[in-house]
Amino acid sequence: MIHHIVVGAVMGLLAMSPIAAWAEKDVKRSDTVQATPEQLDFFESKIRPLLIDHCYECHGRDSQESELRVDTLGGMLTGGLAGASLVPGKPTSSLLVTAVRYQDNDLKMPPDEKLSDIQIADLIRWVEMGAPHPDSGTVGPIVQRGEVDVQEGRKHWAFQTPDKATPPVGDASSDAPNPIDAFVLAKLRAQGLRPNPPADKRTLLRRVTFDLIGLPPTPEEIDAFLADGSRDAFASVVDRLLASPHYGERWGRHWLDVARYADSNGLDENVVHGNAWRYRDYVVRSLNDDKPYDEFVVEQLAGDLLDSDDDVELRHERLIATGFLVLGPKVLAEQDEAKMAMDIIDEQIDTVGRSLLGLTLGCARCHTHKFDPISHHDYYGLAGIFQSTQTMDSYKTVAKWHENTIETPQQAADLTAHEEKITAREKLIADNVAAAKSNLDPPVDSEEKPGEVEKRFPAETQAELKTLREELAAWKEATPELPTAMGVTDGEIVDTAVHLRGSHLTLGDVVSRRVPEVLALDDQPAIPDEQSGRLQFAQWLTNGRHPLTARVMVNRMWRGHFGKGLVSTVDNFGLKGSPPSHPELLDWLAVRFVEEGWSIKAMHRMILLSQTYQRSSDFDAENAGLDPGNQWYWRFSLRRLEAEAIRDGLLAVSGQLDPTTGGNLMQYKNREYVFNHTSQDKSKYDSTRRSIYVPVIRNHLYDMFQLFDYTDASVLTGDRNTSTIAPQALFLMNSEMVSDLTFALADRLLEDDADSSQRIRRLYREAYGRPPSDLEISEGVRFLSQFETLLQRNQVASGDRESDPERSAWQAFCQAVVSSSEFVYIR
Repeated sequence: MIHHIVVGAVMGLLAMSPIAAWAEKDVKRSDTVQATPEQLDFFESKIRPLLIDHCYECHGRDSQESELRVDTLGGMLTGGLAGASLVPGKPTSSLLVTAVRYQDNDLKMPPDEKLSDIQIADLIRWVEMGAPHPDSGTVGPIVQRGEVDVQEGRKHWAFQTPDKATPPVGDASSDAPNPIDAFVLAKLRAQGLRPNPPADKRTLLRRVTFDLIGLPPTPEEIDAFLADGSRDAFASVVDRLLASPHYGERWGRHWLDVARYADSNGLDENVVHGNAWRYRDYVVRSLNDDKPYDEFVVEQLAGDLLDSDDDVELRHERLIATGFLVLGPKVLAEQDEAKMAMDIIDEQIDTVGRSLLGLTLGCARCHTHKFDPISHHDYYGLAGIFQSTQTMDSYKTVAKWHENTIETPQQAADLTAHEEKITAREKLIADNVAAAKSNLDPPVDSEEKPGEVEKRFPAETQAELKTLREELAAWKEATPELPTAMGVTDGEIVDTAVHLRGSHLTLGDVVSRRVPEVLALDDQPAIPDEQSGRLQFAQWLTNGRHPLTARVMVNRMWRGHFGKGLVSTVDNFGLKGSPPSHPELLDWLAVRFVEEGWSIKAMHRMILLSQTYQRSSDFDAENAGLDPGNQWYWRFSLRRLEAEAIRDGLLAVSGQLDPTTGGNLMQYKNREYVFNHTSQDKSKYDSTRRSIYVPVIRNHLYDMFQLFDYTDASVLTGDRNTSTIAPQALFLMNSEMVSDLTFALADRLLEDDADSSQRIRRLYREAYGRPPSDLEISEGVRFLSQFETLLQRNQVASGDRESDPERSAWQAFCQAVVSSSEFVYIR
């Protein structure tokens, strides 16, 4: 039968893409049986006329939409771009049957009018017979689309175990004690490029401070660094910043981009992730504590399955970590529960694939991956792991995600004691009512309603019952809620059938839980029958021999420091991703990462102490002519601060930053609608806390964050865009937030018993990390004087005696300083 026109168009576009070398390798003989005369008569009288009338026009000898023919048995068995349309003996696995049943909204054939019930029944009966056909028993080998040649696939660089090459030795090796520099200098020499000299100390300090903690250096920190003339001065700065609690807040945000963190669901039912903040705080703590990356990964995938002995705090930490698998957006009002379950699994596979493996595994849901050696069966091997995981407690509208309880023994005891008090009070009320009833004359009639009975009680008894019930209601209202955290646990253990075209309505072979074959270099991890396989999957990812896990993470760190990865497509290491600019360096870093115990801070330190990182960003025309994109790192690339660093920097220089760490700023209860039916919006963004603590509301992101290229919280984003558009400048010039913060900054400056020149020097040191030039001082003094005079004249003309011209002049000057490119860029 023909495929839906939309599906056909999409698949047609895919067909124009180059097909990977490992596609269509294996062949398999059809499973049709030799037809009996009676069966052939059934086909000729019932099935062939149906196909001629409804299918041949688009899928016959002259036309094959989506590369599908149904006028031959071989054509149906081979199928089109969506896969085999016929599986003899298996109607539920045959796309032909799915299409005519109109089960799938995207696959309804014939598209104009559904077949009659009798015709559909005949077609199903024919498939159940084994699809008898005049060609039965004579069809040759049938090509199965999308088979994967694993050995061919493993030739791709990213699927091979990293090799720790010896750093190059050249003329300048003595000047490159850091192996990073040895690799980079070798590439520079090969390209005929000269590296820039080191950046000056002020520039370097501002660069690394924003880089590691997302805040500007203070004047005191600047003075201390300038005064330290030792060889280890910069190393001491790096160590100080890595030890700062603000480090986890800054680099935690990088990971939250990858974890698609948000405080609400978005999509159809935008309800609040009221406990998502616990996962965010877990990430910040983990990075501050330099938790080994392998542990960090295992906890997020399978923390609930780890043995924490009697350590309650550790147990809770690991349960919170599994929020990683739950944070994605979900269509919570989906009526098809089986579809919702598979959509959630697909989102988990896609997230895990791109975040940890740098692979677009989700592309294999409907068919074998078009480019990477990931088969349809590989996908459903992974799907079984996540289908055996309980992510949702209910799929009924509105569906509910799972949350693990994380109460302490004391909290559990307090709840029990409170519930015992409620039970005792309920018993006291019941006893009092019973006693009062027993004293009534005439006795209580069985037809008499309780409310009417109590009206006959003495006034004193009624008053006492009223008091007791009010106290009971107050106690119930005050019942403590045990803390919970978004997370998962093992559910019913199952293997998953291949979903033809990704649809749960047409099922193929059942695939045992496993990992993609092309990556199973040391064979498949053993998954016990009674476990989901999440723990084994996580341990396989972090065994130190995996070809992708360490590479992907060190590349993310490199991107965080330099603005681009050694592999520029940080979320895609597959065949359509970019090859590494420095493959030997990437592998050397990946192996070193594992050798040093997966320490993220140690990797930071190595990168930051390299000459490559410490180079100036100055322009060099000759180098730029050879390498305009700075692919070979002859200089440090100028970078604009992210939205959070701009906001936090403004808060810091204005003196308004609240350094409190952790906690919840949401104005909503868990699972409450962010926007109710009266369009009431309780979201607030006026906090002075770090930006990482500002609620992330899907479908309603904070305006400033959106303006400065904040991540789309609905999808994993490892490589934010950096745009330059007029509204960004207009925001800095006109927003109420910037106005309020620059008034606060002006007030700080005016508190000093100093002249304008001294105040300008302080402003420049705090905002730019450098002293102003003589020209900047003179121009600033002139601006302040003229602006204040103008305001005074306007004040006299308007009769306004409330405003302070001096304060307003300083606010305008401060706003001009922090709105400049020098404030929002690091160099």
